[in-house]
Amino acid sequence: MIHIPTPAFRRRDLMMGAASSLLLAGTPVAVRAQQLRPPAGQQPGVGTAVITVEGARSAPIPIAIPDLGGGDLGRDIAKVISDDLSNSGLFRVIDPAAFIQNGASAGGVPNFQNWRPTGAQALVTGKVDGQGSSVRVEFRLWDVLPQTQIQGTAYTTTQANWRRIAHIMADVIYERLLGEKGYFDTRIVYISATGPRDRRTKRLAIMDQDSANNRFLTDGSWLVLTPRFHPKQDKIAFMSYANNRPRVYLFDLGSGHQTVLGDFSGMTFAPRFSPDGNSVVMAVSNGAGSDIVLTGLGGGGGSRLTNSGSIDVSPCFSPDGTQIAFASDRGGDQQIYVMSASGGGAQRISFGSGRYATPVWSPRGDLIAFTRYGGDESNFNIGVMHPDGSGERILSSGWLVEGPTFAPNGRVLMFWRETRASGARGEGFSSRLVSIDITGFNERPAVTPTDASDPAWSPLIV
Repeated sequence: MIHIPTPAFRRRDLMMGAASSLLLAGTPVAVRAQQLRPPAGQQPGVGTAVITVEGARSAPIPIAIPDLGGGDLGRDIAKVISDDLSNSGLFRVIDPAAFIQNGASAGGVPNFQNWRPTGAQALVTGKVDGQGSSVRVEFRLWDVLPQTQIQGTAYTTTQANWRRIAHIMADVIYERLLGEKGYFDTRIVYISATGPRDRRTKRLAIMDQDSANNRFLTDGSWLVLTPRFHPKQDKIAFMSYANNRPRVYLFDLGSGHQTVLGDFSGMTFAPRFSPDGNSVVMAVSNGAGSDIVLTGLGGGGGSRLTNSGSIDVSPCFSPDGTQIAFASDRGGDQQIYVMSASGGGAQRISFGSGRYATPVWSPRGDLIAFTRYGGDESNFNIGVMHPDGSGERILSSGWLVEGPTFAPNGRVLMFWRETRASGARGEGFSSRLVSIDITGFNERPAVTPTDASDPAWSPLIV
């Protein structure tokens, strides 16, 4: 596990000249929502849910999602919704082959007698209207057993933004049936890597959480590391070695414009934002060690929060902004500590065998994810524990797994896994992004066009 960058981490073929050019990404297009009343004779329902997430893990919710009409677009929207829900592991999308009717009435009350035999507890109906460059999607969610409408909304946006409507609809279904916020209308920023292992070209890349709309934000002229989403704005902080000088840049996804966020002597990997987005916390080298430093985004001097003479790295705020988790070797082996956001009162919380790193606080505040190496096993592990160190459990292991990041609802983690190629010589490596439920079930690889590492999950798009 790398703590402090050294010249050895820089690409050997760095180009001389201006800072790495950044490619326009674009801010997600807005979606207008209009609530729909239940059809005549219907009263709003609350559904057979709320089914708990724990219950859905053991018995996924059966849901029918027929085509929404409107030709290919209606089928495509239904498929994205189906894939989102199915990939969560908490829903069982019923095979259309089991449908008695091919679709469902868009604006009226469904014939529930045709849907009960499928075993569906929930049913989605809708209507898609495309007019010029815009599209309007009427969406209704029904509870099949009491025959009530749980949700009715019409969404309007541009034709090109249809996938976002589908993700929003999936989030609504998730929330209405499970009682918790969804996470489908989000994005993942990560580091894309190509080329030989000793001369990797690393680019900043971004994609939707379902791996769609993948695009590169930097051109690979300079090494980039550790991207982080701003909690309130559509911006990404990342570290770049442009002109052989490590700096943290802030990239505006709407305009493609980049600014220097900080140029701190001895700075290590990119900082993490405070929950309000007004300051950042980072590790800055200090002789043979490194300290945790807090600084405002408006400039000025930073506030040094640790001065232990040890290697203090990887700081991360609690979601309420009152505490900071970080990794430190002050006690010998590297472990995880929690201290006040103003510094002081650091308490060790990790006590398992091995070394701990990359602590990341859940948006719910109930867990801290980490990477652990060594101890009883020789491989890496991704795990979670409560903020007081209790309840530690390992979710996934491998030759190299690292860099956990939480979905904004705190129910899913993403990390990256590097594997060695099999064969007589055992040469070759590949790295992929992987998601997993916080209980350790439903581990799924993400699809990227290149090797990928260092994921960061966005907040919900607004």
